[in-house]
Amino acid sequence: MGNTVSLADQNKPFKVAIGTKEKIPEPSQVDWNNIWKPLSVITGLFLVFFFLPLDSPRFTGAVIESLALTKWYAQEHVILCLIPAFFIAGAIACFVSQAAVMKYLGAGAKKVLAYGVASVSGSILAVCSCTVLPLFASIWKRGAGLGPAIAFLYSGPAINVLAIVLTARVLGFGIGMARAVGAIIFSIVIGLIMHFLFREEEEAKAQAAQHMPEPEVERPLWQNVIYFAVMVFILIFATWGKPAESTGLWSAIYSIKWLMTGIFAAILGVLLIVWFKVKAFKVILAGGAVLVLALLLPHEPLVAFSTGIIGLVWLITTTRGETETWFLSSWDFTKQIMPLLFAGVLVAGLLLGRPGSEGLISSKWVSSLVGGNSLGANLFASVAGAFMYFATLTEVPILQGLIGSGMGQGPALALLLAGPALSLPNMLVIRSVLGTKKTVAYITLVVIMATISGMIFGHYFSHNI
Repeated sequence: MGNTVSLADQNKPFKVAIGTKEKIPEPSQVDWNNIWKPLSVITGLFLVFFFLPLDSPRFTGAVIESLALTKWYAQEHVILCLIPAFFIAGAIACFVSQAAVMKYLGAGAKKVLAYGVASVSGSILAVCSCTVLPLFASIWKRGAGLGPAIAFLYSGPAINVLAIVLTARVLGFGIGMARAVGAIIFSIVIGLIMHFLFREEEEAKAQAAQHMPEPEVERPLWQNVIYFAVMVFILIFATWGKPAESTGLWSAIYSIKWLMTGIFAAILGVLLIVWFKVKAFKVILAGGAVLVLALLLPHEPLVAFSTGIIGLVWLITTTRGETETWFLSSWDFTKQIMPLLFAGVLVAGLLLGRPGSEGLISSKWVSSLVGGNSLGANLFASVAGAFMYFATLTEVPILQGLIGSGMGQGPALALLLAGPALSLPNMLVIRSVLGTKKTVAYITLVVIMATISGMIFGHYFSHNI
């Protein structure tokens, strides 16, 4: 009978489940770790949903803020910032030889050269803490040393010339200069300390690199330099933020940002034809569609830009050879990083809300903890800044409001040095690339150095603006 168990079966080390053919292990043979972990997750999710405070206006408001921040992030950053960065990262993984990365950024490279290249490369991009991640992941996977890679990771969002100028104009020359000097020093010092903390791994990587054969490359270095420069300029101009003043160089560049983006996109199209063997009629067809939409919808540049991205995907996926590899490499970075970023933005919005709005954590409570120049105030400002998400240039008006509510000069600088370079979404992705130990070390170094810098600055500039 199908639903009976024989006496012989009962004496065996496994029992037969009634009505099935599965064997149930004896209690002594069970791996309880594989049971308690999923059981804890299931129980935790049950308790979260069971006690959801849906009657609380603050909670429901925080949920709306979380979704609103994620919507804003998707509209303002994914298409203009992240997707171009994914394409650049994929291209680095495909077309930049590992030997070149090891030569200039490797663990065995000369320190002055490695950290100089890393900090300058990062500062030229002037991207936010999330956009720099695909680029950081790509150079790390190509063999960059931990120290130079960390210097690049920090310098990208922190050493932003436009943000530093805006800081000096809005918050004062002193804090603007302190931010500029502190960010440059941070990128190098934190990179050097990370290299020292994990020097055994770095030495092993350097020794392994000495025995690596020189990889074959498809085209000379000068062609790769032009190719990457074109894509970087597309990223820079597409993400060029509107300055506070309507006059001056920054405003002039902003007025022609989409023209410049289009020019460099057209150059990229030519390079695809000449160097990547993409059919000319395909490039003309895709470029024509972008141009028509740009002329028909001049006040909706995102439509034309999005069409350009779709066109680029079509061009490189329908051309056999290295362009397919380029797309697949870009896709690998996308599927690794994008889910973590959106999860982090959702949580950051839930806790802290959007700029000018409230999440679960009250902005008044934050303001009350960052007054004066105590160790606690600077430490709290560093930690809060590290977990908050700042889009490029948004940290300045946020700080202006906090300073108006009583924030001290020291904590303001601490937040400026920790905030733009770190965020909760940023941390999740860094952990997936470097692992927990290195991520914790990096975050701790940023927070500690930001705290110390804030206390020193606050001691000499204790007055509020």
